[in-house]
Amino acid sequence: MSQLVKEPKRKHFFSSLAESPSTDEFLKGLWKDNPVFVQVLGMCPTLAVTNTAGNALAMGFATTFVLVMSNILVSLLRNVIPKEVRIASYILIIATFVTMTDYAIQAISVELHKSLGAFISLIVVNCLILSRAEAFASKNTLMPSILDGLGMGLGFVLALFSLGTVRELLGNGSILGYGVFSGDFQEWIVMILPAGGFFTLALWLLLFNTLKERRLQNEK
Repeated sequence: MSQLVKEPKRKHFFSSLAESPSTDEFLKGLWKDNPVFVQVLGMCPTLAVTNTAGNALAMGFATTFVLVMSNILVSLLRNVIPKEVRIASYILIIATFVTMTDYAIQAISVELHKSLGAFISLIVVNCLILSRAEAFASKNTLMPSILDGLGMGLGFVLALFSLGTVRELLGNGSILGYGVFSGDFQEWIVMILPAGGFFTLALWLLLFNTLKERRLQNEK
């Protein structure tokens, strides 16, 4: 009597995609190694420009653009840049894309440019961008470097938008400028002040670490 041989289960497209090493480089920045909630990087813009959700999104996407483009250039030039001047070279590359971003934001919206102020220029010294250039892009090929930059950048956008939404909602009673509560709502002015940034960041870190601990316990 012939034995029936069971065919191995075929993996679905999304499950195979999630297990792909290249995809892992993208996904780790969103959750596992989120630059704000896990690595606690880029705290200056995180606390300074998240008083509204709009400012948070603008700063997040500006940082993402600089991060991805600098990763691309660093990866392409990784065998050309001498090790002795690599940090200075990375800063020069990053500063070039920050200047482009600064002019683009000013051309799109002068009001937004004034709201973000000096923090656009401070993207140059954002430790998130320099760390990805040194730790990843300088040691990997082009496509993984792009995925790493996109993942970390969008993780940064997610973190800033999370803070900006809470602060604008409680501080102004709106989200992206659209009113949410009725006219009787009493705004929490402290939420749009610097102290509100610290309070909101602490609450998000508490929530994020609680979810992480529960996930680790379920995996045991």
